[in-house]
Amino acid sequence: MTPPDIDLVDQDLYARDGVPHDQLKWLRENAPVYWHHGDRERGWPGFWAITRHEDVTHVSRHPEIFSSHRRLALFDEPLDDHLAMQQMMMLNQDPPDHTRKRGFVNRGFTPRAIGILEQHIRDICVQLINEVGTESDFVHDIAAPLPLYVICELLGAPVEDREKIFEWSNKLIGYDDPDFQGSPDDGPLAAAEIYSYAEQLAAERRDNPRDDIVSKLLEPDDRGDRLSTDEFDLFVLLLTVAGNETTRNAASGGMLAFFEHPDQWQRLLAERTLVRTAVDEIVRWVTPVNLFRRTAVQDTELRGQKIKEGDKVVVFYSSANRDEALFKNPYAFDVGRDPNPHIGFGGGGPHFCLGAHLARLELRVLFETLSASMPTIELSGNVRKLRSNFINGIKEMPVRHTPTASHG
Repeated sequence: MTPPDIDLVDQDLYARDGVPHDQLKWLRENAPVYWHHGDRERGWPGFWAITRHEDVTHVSRHPEIFSSHRRLALFDEPLDDHLAMQQMMMLNQDPPDHTRKRGFVNRGFTPRAIGILEQHIRDICVQLINEVGTESDFVHDIAAPLPLYVICELLGAPVEDREKIFEWSNKLIGYDDPDFQGSPDDGPLAAAEIYSYAEQLAAERRDNPRDDIVSKLLEPDDRGDRLSTDEFDLFVLLLTVAGNETTRNAASGGMLAFFEHPDQWQRLLAERTLVRTAVDEIVRWVTPVNLFRRTAVQDTELRGQKIKEGDKVVVFYSSANRDEALFKNPYAFDVGRDPNPHIGFGGGGPHFCLGAHLARLELRVLFETLSASMPTIELSGNVRKLRSNFINGIKEMPVRHTPTASHG
């Protein structure tokens, strides 16, 4: 069989068509561990593209072979002078350093701690929906503000700070999208502003501790160790971006899925209890984070392909979540899908999404509220996708609805 033209990193393709599922399907069936060409102009070396669910999970669960630390976890090649600082971020660490860092952060993300937020999240959703008119932009007016309000709550930050957090996050994640990136310096400047903001929060909490995640992170662990200033700043940056982008894009991508599958929206309206399985199907379908990279730290082999130490290995979650070997009718959006072993929160192992409980809660409450208060919601214009091979994002999605007698 003649392969299609394989290019899994062309941002223009993602902006125009979304995830290249045709290419990924061919790779799963014919070359699940595939040597992908590099791009000299962009400074990208070639890499192994990992597309099957089983293999993505294997790579994720073996950090002693496939490292997040050696050359970081994001796709782009890091500049050497930025490497040491970024290696302190939890995202870019392997055990045991990652385990230590995660121990600090887990304090604020227990199921009990997250469950306490439910009524607050419900109040936010009701408020957001009550504030929109009959015509609105779903991303800007609903999907984006929800996680920003929640992040402010977690950090103990004033809610009026949500707009600048939104702007910083867009500049960091949207570095390949001209709508968000004015110059190559915008990303580093946004990061510097987040570090400064984090240090202000830390100074306030040292003087006046509260029951929030910032205060918990500043406390020593069982051995008396504390996070350094740089480690704390990097965590706030990670929370600001990861806690915002993933929920925002799962919410907007999930709403788009309902627009494209109106029978599933009607099914949810008729049987509201389906919202619990619908949330995981939304995460599978959208897969807000498309990929992460690892670096082989020893020679190894996967499906007969010899991977050398130093090789770049990229796992494609969007592909794993459409794997025919695991999912029945993977190209069907099915709000009742159960079981649903998707890896939209990562493939297990040490980097399983810290905020999975929170993201599920936010999405469940949002779609409960939408189905109750905006049952007539429909698409009213063109959807604009983010120009990114990393985040499966939507920038704009105009919608309209007929108001019901009461909201809530």
